[in-house]
Amino acid sequence: MFTPLDQFQIISLISFKMFNLDLSITNIFIISMLVLFFFNLMVRFVSKPFFHLEEYSFFIIPNNWQLFIETIYETALKLLFDNLNQYGEIYFPFISMVFLFILFCNLVGLIPYSFTLTSHLIITFSISFSIFIGINIIGYKKHKQKLFSLFIPANTSFLLALILVPIEFISYMAKPISLGVRLFINLMAGHTLLKVIVGFSWSMLILEDIITFIHFIPLMILVILMGLELAVAIIQAYVFTILTCIYLNDSVNLH
Repeated sequence: MFTPLDQFQIISLISFKMFNLDLSITNIFIISMLVLFFFNLMVRFVSKPFFHLEEYSFFIIPNNWQLFIETIYETALKLLFDNLNQYGEIYFPFISMVFLFILFCNLVGLIPYSFTLTSHLIITFSISFSIFIGINIIGYKKHKQKLFSLFIPANTSFLLALILVPIEFISYMAKPISLGVRLFINLMAGHTLLKVIVGFSWSMLILEDIITFIHFIPLMILVILMGLELAVAIIQAYVFTILTCIYLNDSVNLH
């Protein structure tokens, strides 16, 4: 990689085209399959018998692994309860899977020589718009035409509605865009900064005088930034999930 943005380049590993469609195997496809594999492996690990464990992976007295899984599930459940009260529990499998998948994608991107799926707009937009469409389907099935009351504030006159409805509609349609862009920008900016610091440290290391020893300063900064990126990966998954809960609450309760 010659520039910090080269790490986000989609590379074709096995070229394959059919009927003017590019079906090539790329690095983003390989990482996606790995994320789905480990994601599925973790789900199976916590729900079925596994190797030499007892009958099931969950125990009355939890081990460290079970505490980790329960913490993640409790976080997702708390987000649902805070936004939709007890009526949101039926969406718990959906919200917990969204949180875990975004978290997995972010954490896999921190592995050296890996690829950050959530640093591409096509990935983040695919997730955010899919969730947005699903949320609107849920709202329409529950409220039918009353769902359009989201665009008209209560006790609004006709003349004022002519102004507010377009504004509310644009604001409503901007939700999936902001959801995807927020995740994309934070992950891309963090990884770009890490690459800049690594390149700067390497440039100082190859010098042949006493300045070579100064490269330990950016290396120490890099260690701190790695910890910061780990926190960003977790926080962004949390923010993405809580915004999904808020948008779901708007459709379900017409807020």
